Amino acid sequence: MNFLSLFVLIPALMMMGLFLSNSRKQLLFFMTAGASLLMIFSTVLTYMYFTERAAGNAATMLFTADTVWYSAFNIHYSVGVDGISVAMLILTSIIVFTGVFASWKIDPLPKEFFLWFCLLSSGVYGFFISTDLFTMFMYYEIALIPMYLLIGIWGTGKKEYAAMKLTLMLMGGSALLLVGILGIYYASGATTMNILEIAKLHIPIEMQYYFFPLTFTGFGVLGAMFPFHTWSPDGHASAPTAVSMLHAGVLMKLGGYGCFRVAMYLMPQAAHELAWIFLILTGISVVYGAFSAIHQTDLKYINAYSSVSHCGLVLFAILMMNETSATGAILQMLSHGLTTALFFALIGMIYGRTHTRLITEMGGLMKVLPFLGVCFVIAGLGSLGLPSLSGFVAEMTIFVGSFQHTDLFHRVLTVLACSSIVITAVYILRMVGKFLLGKIQDPHHEHLTDATWFERISVVTLIFFMFALGSAPFWITNMIHESVLPVIGQLVK
Repeated sequence: MNFLSLFVLIPALMMMGLFLSNSRKQLLFFMTAGASLLMIFSTVLTYMYFTERAAGNAATMLFTADTVWYSAFNIHYSVGVDGISVAMLILTSIIVFTGVFASWKIDPLPKEFFLWFCLLSSGVYGFFISTDLFTMFMYYEIALIPMYLLIGIWGTGKKEYAAMKLTLMLMGGSALLLVGILGIYYASGATTMNILEIAKLHIPIEMQYYFFPLTFTGFGVLGAMFPFHTWSPDGHASAPTAVSMLHAGVLMKLGGYGCFRVAMYLMPQAAHELAWIFLILTGISVVYGAFSAIHQTDLKYINAYSSVSHCGLVLFAILMMNETSATGAILQMLSHGLTTALFFALIGMIYGRTHTRLITEMGGLMKVLPFLGVCFVIAGLGSLGLPSLSGFVAEMTIFVGSFQHTDLFHRVLTVLACSSIVITAVYILRMVGKFLLGKIQDPHHEHLTDATWFERISVVTLIFFMFALGSAPFWITNMIHESVLPVIGQLVK
């Protein structure tokens, strides 16, 4: 059995174990936490083996395997990882692990919750290790399906509406994506759906004009690209804490990863010709998301619109089509994943104590919840790009790479995107000042308790990796930079 198959096998075995176990909440929690810890261990081994075997060439696809699934359509179970895939596996394992610890008090139906949570994580892992277009699409769908139930059953507020809206919009994107993938396969004349094999072939430029917009838009819907972003704020606001963490922290990264790995890599000529259209749309996402966050009073909506802005930066950087900006795009996926997961974890913990997410109804929480308050400030500083935290490294790499274009169009868009830094600082500092500082408004504040041990494990883990990526990024930037070269090589031919 291929080593990478463990990433989908372990969650599958965990689901079987949960199904056969009793419904005692603590047992379910420790079983799921143990499985998530095993996934972190597997990711560490993958990283170590990859860096050792790549030997300075992280563009190499390692641990590959190829097995025929359905010969009539040349569908294979093809897996492999390069530096970008390994980085995404690291992010996923961290978010899944911390999400489990943020779900200690999940109720009702904890057994069913963890079952669907494991299925969701299995789909995400499978997507990042796939090198076959159909296999990748299959795991993409597996990752989306559980969201409807996880939000509709365990969510809050208008959860049924949010779950339905999210599912319908993402399924619409999936429909575009399926047409695009099938178009790529037939137009290329390939005998397999393997991405690496199709990249060696030439898709006629007239066909690329049809299938590039479909593929990029299909993935872009999940990346919250304007104007297809409206599912994101409602979905995030209604989802339970761990699902918000995994959704914003990892699931939205499937969009950026797919745009880079499939649309840009396989259809480079159309990418050059049509990039300006999507640059405008993603530029709007960056600025519009940041401005929208300023006007929100619900903590989750603030973070949700912030995610629209920061995920817009990922797609924006990808479309700039040079080594520096592409490296920054992958770093931004990692940084935003850690930061937004930390935000949603803290918001869930605060909501569990105050029973409100409105900043107008809170104040002075730093005095009664000092640990959670300090962690929230760190998350905010990471989001606005404070040096030594992950956001600074990612955003500066994106803007430096984007400004390498010398024409007026790209530079104007880059300057507009840079303005999101200032806007982000406005809503982050406003939010912190409103509900952490000032006069205590909760009349029952003396009964509020600070973070428990399992909550501390979750937030400290995320903060540690934010500092690790921001203070010493070289352990992952070299691996990422070398892995973007094959795609950039296709784009500059």
